[in-house]
Amino acid sequence: MKVIILGDGGHSKVIQEMIMALGRHEIVAVLDDKYDQGFQLKGMIHAPISFLVKLLRPGIRVVVAIGDNKIRKTITENLNLLPEQFMTVIHPTAVVSSSAAIGHGTVVMPHVVVNARAEIGSHCIINSASVIEHDNEIGSFTHVSPNATFAGNVTCGEGVHAGSAATVIPDMHLGSWSIIGAGSTVIENIPAYSKAVGSPTRIIERLLI
Repeated sequence: MKVIILGDGGHSKVIQEMIMALGRHEIVAVLDDKYDQGFQLKGMIHAPISFLVKLLRPGIRVVVAIGDNKIRKTITENLNLLPEQFMTVIHPTAVVSSSAAIGHGTVVMPHVVVNARAEIGSHCIINSASVIEHDNEIGSFTHVSPNATFAGNVTCGEGVHAGSAATVIPDMHLGSWSIIGAGSTVIENIPAYSKAVGSPTRIIERLLI
């Protein structure tokens, strides 16, 4: 399968290596608005995101490889592509239950565990060595950072960002666009548009919508 990647920062480097590790896909272009014009490098086209309309063909899949949840959502929605035109990327070392569901455009990184009947939305980042336990419901455009653990029956809305090594105990709810600090332990529900840090967490900021 031929793949076009949108974004050419650090997160994109990881995605590119994941796709190459799968061994059956070809990255034909990396598009980012830091480029003023198109050029070729190591057999791949590098160009602004506007080049996508020139390059997109039937059978080509797109990955939005941008770490910022809000920017990733904005770019994805502005593309006006069908869900199936986005590629879901799962690293070969990830362990994903056969009963789990993962949405279009989501990336599941090395050594992740996704357990029974977990549901992960579209365009999420499930980062290296994180754990999504049974019956979790993870909203689209969420980023679960490296080594974070979501225990059983956790739900979270759209756009949540859980920092590295954060832990969410069972049955908690994380409101949409909330932020959980690195190393934090969530033992009570977190409202939408809130920033919570610490072990146990405390809310330190109400975020602008």
